[in-house]
Amino acid sequence: MSVQVVAAKMAEVDLKDVPTGKDLPAGSPMTPTSDGKKIPRNDQHEAGTSPTAEPSVKPGEGSLGLLTPNPAKMPQASAMKRPDPQQNGGEAFVNRDGTVAEAPRMKKIQFADQKQEFNKRPSKIGRRSLSRSISQSSTDSYSSAASYTDSSDDETSPRDKQQKNSKGNGDFCIKNIKQADFGRREIEIAEQEMPALMALRKRAQGEKPLAGAKVVGCTHITAQTAVLMETLSALGAQCRWAACNIYSTQNEVAAALAEGGFSVFAWKGESEDDFWWCIDRCVNVEGWQPNMILDDGGDLTHWIYKKYPNMFKKIKGIVEESVTGVHRLYQLSKAGKLCVPAMNVNDSVTKQKFDNLYCCRESILDGLKRTTDVMFGGKQVVVCGYGEVGKGCCAALKAMGSIVYVTEIDPICALQACMDGFRLVKLNEVIRQVDIVITCTGNKNVVVRENLDRMKNSCIVCNMGHSNTEIDVASLRTPELTWERVRSQVDHVIWPDGKRIVLLAEGRLLNLSCSTVPTFVLSITATTQALALIELYNAPEGRYKQDVYLLPKKMDEYVASLHLPTFDAHLTELSDEQAKYLGLNKNGPFKPNYYRY
Repeated sequence: MSVQVVAAKMAEVDLKDVPTGKDLPAGSPMTPTSDGKKIPRNDQHEAGTSPTAEPSVKPGEGSLGLLTPNPAKMPQASAMKRPDPQQNGGEAFVNRDGTVAEAPRMKKIQFADQKQEFNKRPSKIGRRSLSRSISQSSTDSYSSAASYTDSSDDETSPRDKQQKNSKGNGDFCIKNIKQADFGRREIEIAEQEMPALMALRKRAQGEKPLAGAKVVGCTHITAQTAVLMETLSALGAQCRWAACNIYSTQNEVAAALAEGGFSVFAWKGESEDDFWWCIDRCVNVEGWQPNMILDDGGDLTHWIYKKYPNMFKKIKGIVEESVTGVHRLYQLSKAGKLCVPAMNVNDSVTKQKFDNLYCCRESILDGLKRTTDVMFGGKQVVVCGYGEVGKGCCAALKAMGSIVYVTEIDPICALQACMDGFRLVKLNEVIRQVDIVITCTGNKNVVVRENLDRMKNSCIVCNMGHSNTEIDVASLRTPELTWERVRSQVDHVIWPDGKRIVLLAEGRLLNLSCSTVPTFVLSITATTQALALIELYNAPEGRYKQDVYLLPKKMDEYVASLHLPTFDAHLTELSDEQAKYLGLNKNGPFKPNYYRY
C-alpha cells in the first residue's frame, strides 16, 4: 500500500476504532499501546470534535489505526463493519475467518434521565415550570436576581395571602417574604454604586432633616429605590411605598424592604386593579397620614386628589421626577387646582443630563438584547423624540451600526438631530421599512394603529418614555389580531395575513420593565429626590407657594459634587479675583438658571 493511501486511511479512522484509555488515571495525557508504550492522547478527539463520517473500509483492505491496536480489545485490522442484529443495530466486525467481534463503543451521553428530570413536576415549594424558567430567567429581575424572581408558579394573588415578616409585622403586600435575604444582598450591591446617598446618611447621623416627615412614594421598586428609602429613613422619615409600573418591581427587593419594616405594596406583574389597590393601601391607613409625596408619573398625586383631597391640608409638598407627572402638575397649577408646592425634579440638570441621557444610552441596548436577541448592525431604527432620552438612544444605536431615523416636533431638537448625523423624517415616511420603532416623547398616540398596520413583518415596537400612552396598544386588542406571549414581557401581535410585530412590555417603559438601568446614574437621580424632599419639608412658610418649582441650582451642583470622588476628580477653585470678575460666589452656583449645559 502506498504512503499516500496509508496517510489517507489514517485521516479516515473512526474514533470508535481508538482505545479510550479507560485504564489510565483521569486526566492522563498518555494513551497505552499494545506493547506497553505510551503516546499522547488526542484531547481534541476526547472532547468530541472528531469527524462524524464513518470510514469506508472494503473487505480485504487494511485499515491502519492511529494507535497500535490492542488485540484483546480490538478486532483485526482487516475486519469489515456490519450491523449486528443481536446488538440492536450496534456495530460488529467480521474477521477473515468468519468470526464476529463486537466493536468497542464510545461512551455516549444519555439524555433520558435528564429529560425525565425536566418533565417531573416540581414540588409545591418553589416550583417552577420549564417554560417560565426558560422565558423569564433573564428578564424577571434586573440584576443577577433573575432566577429568583417569580420563581414560584403559585398563582395566588398576593392580595389573598397573609404575610408577616420575622418581627410579626404584616403591614405590606408583596410576592414572597421568603426572598428577603436575596433582596438584601441586591440592596447591598446597589449601595456600592450610590456614593452620594451613602454620603448623605453619614452627614445626617447627627441631625435628622426629615424627622417627622411621613413620605408616601410611588416609584419603581428596585434595589436603587431601596437605597433611597433606607436613606430617607436614616434621615428621620417614615415611608410607605407603591410601584409606579406594574412590571418594574423587583420582588426580592420588595421582600427585603418588608422584612426591614417598610410598608411596601408592590409585586411584578400587577393587574391594573392591583396597581390602584396598592396605591390606596399606601395612602388609606388608619392612624397615619402623609405630609410629603414622592411621585414618578403622577398616579399617586392623581389618586389622592381624586379620593382623599382633604389630605392635602397636611401635605407640605410634592416631588415629581417624570415628564408625564410634571405635565400633570403644570396643568393643575394652570387651572388653579394645585394646593401645595411641587418640585419639578425631571427638569433639573442632574436628572435631564444624567438619568435621561446617560442612563438611556446604556439601558436601551440592554433591554432590546434581553428581550429579542436582536443584532443592531445594519438595522433600520426610528426614534420618536430627540430630547435627552432620544439623544441617548440614538447615540447608542448609531454606535452599534444601526441606521437611525428621528421624528421630532421641536425645530431646535430637530436641528440637533440633523447636526448629530441623523435623518429627520415623519413616521409614515419610514414605517414600512424600519426594523425597530422606539418612542421617547412623553406624549400620547405617537404610534397609532395605522402605523402598526403598515409595519413590516417582525418589526420590534417599544417605549422608552415613562407613560404607556405613547403606543396605542389598546387598538391592538381586537378580535382579528392574535396575541402570543413568547417571553416574559415579549408579545407577538399577529395579523390575519400572518404578519406579526414584536411588542415589548405591552408598551410600557422598556428598560425598567425588561432589563437593568445603571445604578450609578440612579444614584444621581435619587440624591436629587432626597434633597428636594429635604428642601420642601424644611422650607420656611411662604418660601414656596402653590406652584411648580425647579430644584435650586445650588442643589444640582451639590449632587454632582457628591459623585466626583468616585472618579478621583478634583475641581478647580476660583480665585477671589476670578470670582469678582465673573460676578460669582466662589462656592457657586456657577451658572444662571437659564444656562442650557
